[in-house]
Amino acid sequence: MSSLFDSTPPPPLAEALRPKTIEEVIGQTHLLASGKPLNLAFASGKPHSMILWGPPGVGKTTLARLSAKAFDREFIAISAVLAGVKEIREAIEQAQQSMAQYGKQTILFVDEIHRFNKSQQDALLPHVESGLFTFIGATTENPSFEVNSALLSRAQVYVLKSLSGAELKQLFMRAHAHAMPDIPFEESAIETLITHADGDARRLLNLVEQIRNAISSPGESVKAIDQAFVENALSTQARRFDKGGDQFYDQISALHKSVRGSNPDAALYWLCRMLDGGVDPRYLSRRIIRMAWEDIGLADPRAMQLANDAAQTYERLGSPEGELALGQAVVYLAVASKSNASYKAFNAARAYVSKDQSKPVPNHLRNAPTKLMKELGHGKEYRYAHDEPHGYAAGESYLPEGMVEPHWYEPVQRGLETQISEKMAFLRNLDQEAKKK
Repeated sequence: MSSLFDSTPPPPLAEALRPKTIEEVIGQTHLLASGKPLNLAFASGKPHSMILWGPPGVGKTTLARLSAKAFDREFIAISAVLAGVKEIREAIEQAQQSMAQYGKQTILFVDEIHRFNKSQQDALLPHVESGLFTFIGATTENPSFEVNSALLSRAQVYVLKSLSGAELKQLFMRAHAHAMPDIPFEESAIETLITHADGDARRLLNLVEQIRNAISSPGESVKAIDQAFVENALSTQARRFDKGGDQFYDQISALHKSVRGSNPDAALYWLCRMLDGGVDPRYLSRRIIRMAWEDIGLADPRAMQLANDAAQTYERLGSPEGELALGQAVVYLAVASKSNASYKAFNAARAYVSKDQSKPVPNHLRNAPTKLMKELGHGKEYRYAHDEPHGYAAGESYLPEGMVEPHWYEPVQRGLETQISEKMAFLRNLDQEAKKK
């Protein structure tokens, strides 16, 4: 007779529904469909070291486990969050034992490989090279930055994608049939669950489990699940967003490029995505100011003023009121005339100065506050522009002796810079006329 002490609790839904074969995997068709890389690798029966890179809940651990089955290898899994050199050493010893006793190679799966430091990652290298085990790493971070180049060069990187709405619905139907087949779900309830899951299969299964637990609560009698029931049963889900990882930098890049591309709707979308994900609005305000200087510049100087005003408004009002000012600034920057002429000129000048020798300041441009400096010729023959026609000392040089005019700043034919371009052409013509005299 069984008792409470020998009864085993049922596994979480996410574990119960973990695919047992490649055919059961939902999503990642760009890797698993017929003729695609992982499909071909599994079919060949020849394992190779790999890094599975993708957001949470897209099947990285599942694919690692299935690879051991497909390649008929022993499987050892360690988590870089909890493991250290001791656990790595134990895994190596276990792999050596499997090879010695059964002649069977091992797949070593390291979850969150980016959490291992350089020495821990280096400890894997000799055994990957010797063939003692095939290495599979899983990471949510860009392997280019987080995985040692030596280990990275020995592994094929596969990029996994978030599940689409259609794929999540397919997963929901599987979960529904397993967890509570007798309780119908309205379509709006399913869509709400899919929206909450945000491309994460594990999150969707956990949400379905929450619904099942809510139905099982004492005094709860539910004949069908509607949208209201789902929203009441689920706690607010934060969007998937890593404030220090690739998603952070990808989204700020998308915001910047949407502004540069003069698309206000896209710019607002990415701004709101980042705010919704918990990004500090002060960081966003700094980036908005940067956009004004880099991509608009003197084509519309009001953009810089508006960006600075938005940042100050946020400091004064905070969230959520101050976020409106950031939104308005983003819209204005998106529709403003664009010019990166000043930005390019600054970068060119900085690059030149960093490589050039320290040229002396010409005498006529030097300050002469003392009698000695005047006797040395400081400031001699300097022409005061305000006393010249057009307020411009035509033909005068303001660069070190022998340095050719670099023409770093070349205004574009947009916005205010159209007029600036005309003014500069006029002044250059005065210079040419002066040099002829």
